Amino acid sequence: MNEITAALTTVIADYRDARHGRDIVALMEEYSRDPFGGGEPLSETCRAQLVSKLAEFPGAFSVLAYRGEEALGLVNCFMGFSTFVCQPLVNIHDVVVSAKARGAGVCGAMLDLVAREAKSRGCCKLTMEVLEKNLPAQVAYRKSGFKPYTLDEEMGQAHFWQRYL
Repeated sequence: MNEITAALTTVIADYRDARHGRDIVALMEEYSRDPFGGGEPLSETCRAQLVSKLAEFPGAFSVLAYRGEEALGLVNCFMGFSTFVCQPLVNIHDVVVSAKARGAGVCGAMLDLVAREAKSRGCCKLTMEVLEKNLPAQVAYRKSGFKPYTLDEEMGQAHFWQRYL
């Protein structure tokens, strides 16, 4: 255990709590400016509305990691449904660890809380996507038990695709 994880606490964010709201926006801003987060600042609209929109979105929850009063990490999650298992699931949409805390176990501690919350909600699994070249994140996710998604090894890995509307 290192200095950061020894003093680390993780919590389910309260979207009505002003401090949690400020920390969510600040960590998302740091993430959005990172090359793996797109390399651009959040829009004014997103900064102003993100927390209230999360609060309104059914099944949304976020995990924050703190060392003392300092926010070091954020995971934004959304409930989904597995048609193959006929149970809910949690999709992990954003994983943010502040640059000063990377490699110190913050990601794993947050993902452990996400897993406990998902189990308490009756979920069958956690899902996420990760960029192909984000190798540090892949290492952290594998340490937490994640692996590339396959239904059948013969058919290969699933790919995450998108279509903008």
